[in-house]
Amino acid sequence: MGFKVKVEGAENIDLGIESLLTVEFKTDTPDDSNARSTDLGTTLVINGKILTPVDGEEADSTIKLAQWSLVPAEKADCYRNVTVDVISASQVVRQINLPNAFVVDYEESYGDEEGVGTFSLCVKQKKDKTAQVKFEGGFGE
Repeated sequence: MGFKVKVEGAENIDLGIESLLTVEFKTDTPDDSNARSTDLGTTLVINGKILTPVDGEEADSTIKLAQWSLVPAEKADCYRNVTVDVISASQVVRQINLPNAFVVDYEESYGDEEGVGTFSLCVKQKKDKTAQVKFEGGFGE
């Protein structure tokens, strides 16, 4: 199983299968609710590797993720269109789209044994646009 992530905004970010390790899709409602709540949140947590450029390649796109995480809320570019493809046997089995996503958390960890390092990106869909989230599957049938 592999993943592809595309972030579209003022600057496009593409992360390929070689750099992505895990993706989590979460929906969350208040735990103290006694009925289906209208207070619904949608979150993606994406974890991967920071790759070393080889033979003059362009630096990997994780630097662009870090830069996006620093965009202030006052700028419209803090919201971007995020699409995740979950791939198995060369087919997309799930496609998740958050059209108005913003960065909640971004972390990078570095070590001297696992290569350059790893990253973790947590994005959330703007709450008043939750109805626009798409979670699709069954593409190969």
